[in-house]
Amino acid sequence: MAAKQMKVVTREEVAKHNKPGDLWVIIDTKVFDLSRFVNLHPGGAAVLYNADIAGQDATEAFYSLHRQEVLLKPNYARLQVGNIQDETPQIKLLAPGELSQVPYAEPGWLTKGYHSPYYTENHRAFQKAVRKFVDEVIVPDGQAREEDGKRASQSVVDAMAALGMHAMRMGPGKHLKGLKLMNGLVKPEEFDYFHEMIINQEIVRCAARGYGDGLMGGTVIGLPPILNFGSPEIKAKIVPEVLSGKKFICLAISEAFAGSDVMGLQTTATKTPDGKHWIVNGTKKWITNGTFADYFTTGCKTEDGFTVILIERGEGVETKPIKTAYSATAGTAYITFDNVKVPVENTLGQEGAGIFVMLSNFNHERWVMCTSSVRAQRTITEECFKWASQRKVFGKALTNQAVIRAKLAQMIARCETTQTWLEHITYQMNNMSYKEQAAKLAGPIGLLKMYCTQAGQDTARDAQMIFGGRGITRTGMGRLIEHYHRTIGFDALLGGAEDVLGDLGVRQAMRNMPANVRL
Repeated sequence: MAAKQMKVVTREEVAKHNKPGDLWVIIDTKVFDLSRFVNLHPGGAAVLYNADIAGQDATEAFYSLHRQEVLLKPNYARLQVGNIQDETPQIKLLAPGELSQVPYAEPGWLTKGYHSPYYTENHRAFQKAVRKFVDEVIVPDGQAREEDGKRASQSVVDAMAALGMHAMRMGPGKHLKGLKLMNGLVKPEEFDYFHEMIINQEIVRCAARGYGDGLMGGTVIGLPPILNFGSPEIKAKIVPEVLSGKKFICLAISEAFAGSDVMGLQTTATKTPDGKHWIVNGTKKWITNGTFADYFTTGCKTEDGFTVILIERGEGVETKPIKTAYSATAGTAYITFDNVKVPVENTLGQEGAGIFVMLSNFNHERWVMCTSSVRAQRTITEECFKWASQRKVFGKALTNQAVIRAKLAQMIARCETTQTWLEHITYQMNNMSYKEQAAKLAGPIGLLKMYCTQAGQDTARDAQMIFGGRGITRTGMGRLIEHYHRTIGFDALLGGAEDVLGDLGVRQAMRNMPANVRL
């Protein structure tokens, strides 16, 4: 279809179109004919016939009520009939992959003129490629699926698989060998935790919390036990299926009777008389991706203690969706295992040693949550900076109010401290063996996650105050604020409640407390 021909008109000509049946307005040098739209306007016709709007420049009025994305919707974009002569638009729309110029909207290492000891030129090229992919492929799907509650589109899952993105979200390791990552942008042996952090932080920019978890979040926590403890046969079958996006997996640990208390699980697995199979009975609750998972990495109580078993969806496995504060696209499930027969070969690690299987991935799981939490706060801070700059109260921008500047100052401080702490821990992960990480980083990561989620809740509250009534409205100017405020509680609970993790961090520190020190 040929592009619509736009007129070039003067402001004087636009001013003549200011009456019923003939109404034009200017929004940032673009001319819109609202003559037929008047009666469809959500705010009523009277607003558009206002003397300061009809035939006039309505840029400030528009941006005090609407997000920029409204003008990009086909139903509204078609109303544009021309452009103002000899004028260029003043409001910039970021191109896919482009960095924001809003203060503190990007972490320091991506801010022009700033430096970092952690990131190489390869990290920067990698970030640019990942952001472009996220902006073009993930963000549109994320916003749509967050609303309709359907699983992330298979086309998106396939596109990520083609770039090796599912594999990269497992972190550095042997599972990357032979893969072409981001079209060859980074070699498997050079991929590190900063590359993985970039992926996590770019994906969370889709600002759709349920979708973010639904986009194979279950794989990030459910597949590592297979990679680390599965038999060669199990790995040969399961890993390619999952990393290619053909099958889905989740981690089924939490129960109605046991959350952070992993050893209190009541799901049982007993062996058949011939010793060749497990018979699993019990329930699991709040399982991310459970509604559409093909495989369940499941914690069970066995004769020898806590054991982790891989269960394939089949006879005796039933999943039901749980309604939560965020979208059903996360696939949050209640799972029932009713006499499910599972080959003993599906045992992950040693019988009775399931706690070691789970502990092996807790650090990485919580670190992933920190990477996402930190970036989500930065997105909200950017939203607040934009709104406080364009919103007028008492004839001046919100930023003229000292109380608003104080809230922004606290939000900035939380963004910068959490990102800096995260980068410090990520650097340690890159330079420690797996055994060293397990011994030294469980406490610091637990403390970081506790601080991230507490900071996030403070930021959510401040942002809602800055946006006022718009901050509790699911559509319009404050929709990202409302969404963040509604879903921030997930961060404080998933992967271990923040209180439990804070205690873990202090207890680990106490174990290293010298006996010979005094005040």
